[in-house]
Amino acid sequence: MKITLSKDSLTAVAVDLLVVCVGGAKPAQDPNVKMLDAALDGMLIRYMKDQDFKAKVGSRLTVPGAGAIGAKRVLVLGTKSGALSPADCKSLAVRAARAGMERASLALVAPGAGPEALAAIAEGLVSGSYRYVEYLTAERRPKRALARVTVLVPRVSASDRRAVAQGVSLGECVNFARDLVNCPPNDLTATELAERARGAARKHGVRCQVYDRRGIERLNMPLLLAVNRGSAEEPRFVHMVYKPKGRGKVRKVVFVGKGLTFDSGGLCIKPGASMADMKCDMAGAAVTIATVIAAARLELPVEVHGVVGSTDNMTGGAAYRPGDVFPSRDGKTVEIVNTDAEGRLVLADALSYARELEPDYLVDHATLTGACMVALGNYRAALFATDDKLKTRYEKAAEAAGEAFWNLPLDPDLRDSLKSPIADLKHVGSRFGGTITAALFLKEFVGKAKWAHLDIAGPAFLEGAHGNMPKGGTGFGVATAVHFLRGL
Repeated sequence: MKITLSKDSLTAVAVDLLVVCVGGAKPAQDPNVKMLDAALDGMLIRYMKDQDFKAKVGSRLTVPGAGAIGAKRVLVLGTKSGALSPADCKSLAVRAARAGMERASLALVAPGAGPEALAAIAEGLVSGSYRYVEYLTAERRPKRALARVTVLVPRVSASDRRAVAQGVSLGECVNFARDLVNCPPNDLTATELAERARGAARKHGVRCQVYDRRGIERLNMPLLLAVNRGSAEEPRFVHMVYKPKGRGKVRKVVFVGKGLTFDSGGLCIKPGASMADMKCDMAGAAVTIATVIAAARLELPVEVHGVVGSTDNMTGGAAYRPGDVFPSRDGKTVEIVNTDAEGRLVLADALSYARELEPDYLVDHATLTGACMVALGNYRAALFATDDKLKTRYEKAAEAAGEAFWNLPLDPDLRDSLKSPIADLKHVGSRFGGTITAALFLKEFVGKAKWAHLDIAGPAFLEGAHGNMPKGGTGFGVATAVHFLRGL
């Protein structure tokens, strides 16, 4: 998609669809509505009255251009009254892009001004036009895609153009994460996930080290290897590094992602219906990879590492069992209780590795617990943090990105449920507070690092589009991570 800024009149711009955003109790008094209505000989306001159009969030009205203006059709999107935040602007751009998805060209009257708003608009246009069509063939493949978008603004500056380019980069990274999550597990094995990370890193000047099984053995990651025991596919461990050029000492942030390319539940096998979408269990890895690439593309002044442990969780004859005890990378022994709680085992070794990098902040993303979805629903992720400043910064970043998190406690009263009679700890506690006990298990492996754990089980993969998020893989977490890095 090509996005350009233009000072053209909204009545003159020649596109398939012109989108105007209107808020307030009197939409007919909006200057853009009045200008279009005059050019359309009163048709726009007449349509508004006939259809009882209310300028509120979610409302929309379409009228033909009728040859009186440059656009073939006009779409009016309702929004809230008053000033719009960049997150509001992004949401409107997502709606505009979806409306224009089957058209070749679109013009959007910018609902906000300034570089921050324009970056959000560009991000929304790119992410809003997302469709996963890799496996569609012949007439089932879409014939048209939104190729050209003009954003109409009162003036154009160099900083505005840079902001649009940055928004496009972030939107493309979000879509890259979505592509990884949507890819079928027969194609996106741990090996393929690592290769896609390496390919993206090579393209954008990021260092990327990929470890095979022998390399993982040398790194001493027995819990990752335990989960992999039932699989016919080799595991992979990925370490990506972006370092800003020409800078002295900068802050270092390490992101860790859960990379389960398919989760059958292992010997504690899931019901068939619960297995259907388990290709999405590597969404944390997708967020991690995409975040490092975004940091490089945006040339952020922060050193960013991405650490991913990847395997599938299968039921082969050598599969790990309930009752087994394995050591971890940092030495603690772990009693296996449920083989369908494999993600925290992979993360335990990855977090132990990551803390040794001595980051200023350590952040993990994982589709970790169904309990999180029970607690918070499908559209909000859980946020745990060992540092108040880190928690506050992440909450502000989420607000700026338009993504929903909810802070949950690392409740020490639940720690006893992880006690084991034969090992240093069990990896599963009571079914009550399951999201919290999973986080408490991970906390055992982060040492004194300032750490945030983000359980993205709900919003990482959706059965239907919701808000800014599409059906399937959503890329949830990438935008918040980038806003967090920008705020350091």
